Amino acid sequence: MGLPARVVAAFAGRKAAAVPLHQDPHAVRVPGENELQAAIGREVRACRKRHGMTATELAGAANISVGMMSKIENGVISASLTTLQALSQALSVPMTALLRSFEEERSAVFVKAGAGVAVERRGTRAGHHYNLLGYVGSSSSAVSVEPYLITLTSHTDTFPLFQHPGMEFLYLLEGEITYRHGSQLYHMTPGDSLFFDADAPHGPEQLTKLPARFLSVISYPQAGEE
Repeated sequence: MGLPARVVAAFAGRKAAAVPLHQDPHAVRVPGENELQAAIGREVRACRKRHGMTATELAGAANISVGMMSKIENGVISASLTTLQALSQALSVPMTALLRSFEEERSAVFVKAGAGVAVERRGTRAGHHYNLLGYVGSSSSAVSVEPYLITLTSHTDTFPLFQHPGMEFLYLLEGEITYRHGSQLYHMTPGDSLFFDADAPHGPEQLTKLPARFLSVISYPQAGEE
């Protein structure tokens, strides 16, 4: 789901009032919410997407209404065992698979300052120093996220532009660079950020003040999730 038009307008430099987003970052689940039915709904939706099915197609295959399908996926109602069996058969998975996200443990990764894992990526040869700041091996989310701390020094050479699936967010912590995204150039100083579609060619075009350090957060669909 894309951002509301008012949010897009605000970032395009037009006048806009408060621009509410679809998700409240401070929201908590309502006390007493049925965690099991919410977990089943998340798993049904994830499994459906892995199979490349629409909600309408799955509802037809399971012989339930589209409205019922929507309520199950959103955790609004508790599906009967008969309905769960029909869904599991339509998805070609064991019925117990629909309970998986309810039983799995949620993970968090804490990294002390300077303790990120040094990794090699395409830019390593050109003097990019990558420190991976966290990684969660399994998640019910359809999106993978990789946060990096990237350092450029006087030993950094000219390097090719990068291009890969997903979205990327940059936040410059130190130094001064000019960053290219497609045909556009962005002069960045500490505190500046850039959020972009990573499928377009991108990368530092000019290193004005070194060392330069920036956070790079890359998100992309997990294998089989589109």
